[in-house]
Amino acid sequence: MYSILIDKECGCFRKSNLTNNIKISSKDDALVFAIQTKDKMNNKFCGKHKFILSEIENNFVISMNNKSNCCGNGHC
Repeated sequence: MYSILIDKECGCFRKSNLTNNIKISSKDDALVFAIQTKDKMNNKFCGKHKFILSEIENNFVISMNNKSNCCGNGHC
């Protein structure tokens, strides 16, 4: 089982219809879903954050890029 995890839920994520900690049995399907989610967050959210995707064991983690304009504390 593979998980798609959002490292820190920003305000835009909390207001969206996206869900954290999605579980998918196929690695390929999980990767495709994670890429689509990351792209949606980068293209549809307010733009204060830039999201990146990384693979850690059986998890695909979407996190804020440290080079964004936000401190990452979730209040933006």
